[in-house]
Amino acid sequence: MPPKRKKAVLYTETSAKKAKNTEDNISSMQKYFKSALSCEASLCKYSDRKCEEWFYKYADENKKFIGPVGIERLCKDLQVEPEDVVTLVIAWKLGAESMGYFKLNEWKNGMASMECDNIIKLKSMLSSLRDLLKDGAQFKKIYRYAFDFSRDKDQKSLDITTAKAMLLLLLNNSWSLISDFIEFLNQSKYKIINRDQWNSLLEFIRTVSSSDFSKYDETGAWPVMLDEFVQWYLDKTKMS
Repeated sequence: MPPKRKKAVLYTETSAKKAKNTEDNISSMQKYFKSALSCEASLCKYSDRKCEEWFYKYADENKKFIGPVGIERLCKDLQVEPEDVVTLVIAWKLGAESMGYFKLNEWKNGMASMECDNIIKLKSMLSSLRDLLKDGAQFKKIYRYAFDFSRDKDQKSLDITTAKAMLLLLLNNSWSLISDFIEFLNQSKYKIINRDQWNSLLEFIRTVSSSDFSKYDETGAWPVMLDEFVQWYLDKTKMS
């Protein structure tokens, strides 16, 4: 039998090495993706380092805060609109001081409390964050937080335009008279809403829940604005 050609032997050895390397690479890739999928499924352990790196993905050029543009990108990644009330709940969980801005310390402290260090984890929490709005005690905290969150920090009151926008955001799905109240504000003399008026409105809604105001006590200690709303609404319904 004639001897095997050396070239064929070299080809066979090389092929074997390539095949082994390919198998090793496939095995490594399988282990990597298995690990990655396992990590995603369990959502992994919270990492302060990853959370900070995540912050810088959205941070402004100076890296000190996430501004309006970064928040818009965050909302896009979460697949929610910036005007979605859940964004307010997220801001509340972060303890954000100013509307449209998240500071690094706010981000890290708030995300740590939720054990979120990536977009997948935060997205998985959106449903539970929305559920907080259905809890009376939690909603009251979020509602009161919204006043300070949305006001100019050099002002003690909310300008009427911002107040109406926040009230619609918070109450549109829970108070049947919100449209009437906004209409009342539009034709009223009020240019601002102060803290007492803001806080009292929620108590008013919970206490005087019916549209006929049968539970309304005109001798109660409600702000004048709410007394005027009741009278305006009753006059309006009589005319219709």
